[in-house]
Amino acid sequence: MAELAEQINSLGQFCGRRDITELSQTALRQAYNIDTVDVFAFFGGSIVAGVATLAAAIQAKIARHYVIVGGHGHTTAALIKNARACYPEIDFDTSSEAQIFNQILHTQYGLSADFLETESTNCGNNITNLLALLTANNINCRSIILCQDATLQLRMAATMAQQVTDSVKVINYAAYAVSVVAKDDQLTFDQAIPGMWSLNKYVSLLLGEIQRLTDDQNGYGPAGKNYLAHVDVPALIQTNAHTLQQKFTVRTANPLFATELN
Repeated sequence: MAELAEQINSLGQFCGRRDITELSQTALRQAYNIDTVDVFAFFGGSIVAGVATLAAAIQAKIARHYVIVGGHGHTTAALIKNARACYPEIDFDTSSEAQIFNQILHTQYGLSADFLETESTNCGNNITNLLALLTANNINCRSIILCQDATLQLRMAATMAQQVTDSVKVINYAAYAVSVVAKDDQLTFDQAIPGMWSLNKYVSLLLGEIQRLTDDQNGYGPAGKNYLAHVDVPALIQTNAHTLQQKFTVRTANPLFATELN
């Protein structure tokens, strides 16, 4: 069990990138020699707990503009269910993931995002719609922090990298950080996180991401569907993913939410 936990965590750390140690101006200065970024973009694919990370970013004043991105996609039904369970006092507007998260942000923290993007259905148009929103509002984006569900973080950054030039500094900060541990001959998370995926779902999502990130004819990189910039997937990650596929299912793309960018 301990070896399985280690293999899962290797995938989780690979996909759930955080390029700064914390959401603070000090951390930004240390890593990038800047106090604030132009945009902090939070994505609706995250679990409910991600809203606390968004709130922390706003409170830390690490960006000039804050955007929540998300319409309806494969994570929306789970988000609605968990949002209602965690916040029964809120009468949610379920028209978009962005609206749901903004309601939690306002009710729990007295904060609101500057902009909501409410039409996207997948990682690809999360990014293209975000960039279109920034352009429409005359926001010059030379630096951006992307904050997505930990399982999806690296793919979100690779999608952004394909759409912008190197002049845009793209910084990762996954919405949560979690580890899997072996306890009493069972696998479990090291902490309780509101709205967290089941362990099987979490691993399924990670395995699906490794398949998409692998730059071959079956992946989403330039050698495959060309949705993403190239990502180097280390041999150890590929080996661990292959082992885990023998014990867990792999999340496949839902055609209901597909576009030319998935």
